[in-house]
Amino acid sequence: MIHTIKTGETLSQISQDYRKPLAEIIAANPGINPNVIYPGQTIVIPGFPDPNTLPYQIDVSVNNRRLQLLRNGGLQKEYPIAVGRMLHGTPVGDFIIINKAPNPGGPFGTMWMSLSKEHYGIHGTNNPSSIGKAVSRGCIRMYNHDVEELASMIPIGTRVTIHP
Repeated sequence: MIHTIKTGETLSQISQDYRKPLAEIIAANPGINPNVIYPGQTIVIPGFPDPNTLPYQIDVSVNNRRLQLLRNGGLQKEYPIAVGRMLHGTPVGDFIIINKAPNPGGPFGTMWMSLSKEHYGIHGTNNPSSIGKAVSRGCIRMYNHDVEELASMIPIGTRVTIHP
């Protein structure tokens, strides 16, 4: 998978976001100077498929509190979600799903899918009345049956686009 460096990013933070050891990222990018990276530069993140080769994409509208699953560019399914509350906004941008963890427990419901941004994910909830509201610490909450259905369809590496 190819990552395009954004303003303010460091290789260390990119390593944390993708949960890949820094040495692995450096090894996958021979010739890169780890001390000199710049916005717009592309680097290989090892171990993930190219999202452009996958049939699925997730589109999240924070303002509308909707998650759309697209298959080959067409709408497959739409789900209601909860998003980040004031001071804990849901991050905007392009990410990928980097792992899935069934039954994470607590407030995360019956499924957790990590985004390629540290501490953020798409997950179920132990508080279904929160769906449709801005109440999370930035994550995307779904009804448990919805997040389980979504997780069963999409592969690791699926692109997630989050916008206002």
